[in-house]
Amino acid sequence: VALTRRGGELIANARRIVSLLDETAASLVAPPLGGLVRIGIPAEYGRSILSRALGEFAKRHPRVEVTVRYAHSASQVKALAAGELDLAVVFEWEGFSGGEVLMHDPTVWVTSMLHHMHEERPVPIALYSRDGWCRDFAIKSLQQRGLDYRVAYTSDTNGGLTLAVTSGLAIAPISRSNIPPDCRELTAADGFGDIDSSNVVLHRNPLAAGEAIDGMENAIREAFMLTRQTAPAA
Repeated sequence: VALTRRGGELIANARRIVSLLDETAASLVAPPLGGLVRIGIPAEYGRSILSRALGEFAKRHPRVEVTVRYAHSASQVKALAAGELDLAVVFEWEGFSGGEVLMHDPTVWVTSMLHHMHEERPVPIALYSRDGWCRDFAIKSLQQRGLDYRVAYTSDTNGGLTLAVTSGLAIAPISRSNIPPDCRELTAADGFGDIDSSNVVLHRNPLAAGEAIDGMENAIREAFMLTRQTAPAA
């Protein structure tokens, strides 16, 4: 007897469901955890991922003190190495660091469907204030396609870039899973395309130990799994 293709899909989902049921049952009988967990995560995943991860975790373990650091990936990696974080979720654009890949979430150019700023020439763009990634990936992607551009807006945060797009000031580089409502990805058909092929990677401080950190690590992993299942296709 062999499973059909649909049967294979069903059993994979069924195993995840049974695993989650087992974890839920165990959490109901396990004593609440205590301690401190220090997390670093990109700001764009604060609502979609961290709020989901923290919600149930906080209900089960109200005595755990959680501190969150929103910052760009290079800063998070340095903080982790310095022992200032227990867990860090970062973007990795090239190579593989040995961390756990949670999600493939490329950065794309995003435009407002209400304002169509991508049709202007030179095209107005919004960028992060820091240089490295913007110069090496975002601007390079425009230059490779021969697109004239002007920097119309800069921001230190992803929220600032989102505001620039939704208000019709510019197009901006935003991770595919975080495209705001009434906006869309600019594809090769529009003359644009992916900016990078970034992975979202989880790193754990090798000196960080404890059940509270284990529990939060699992909660973050599960939240990304749910996001992958609902993320828009390329």
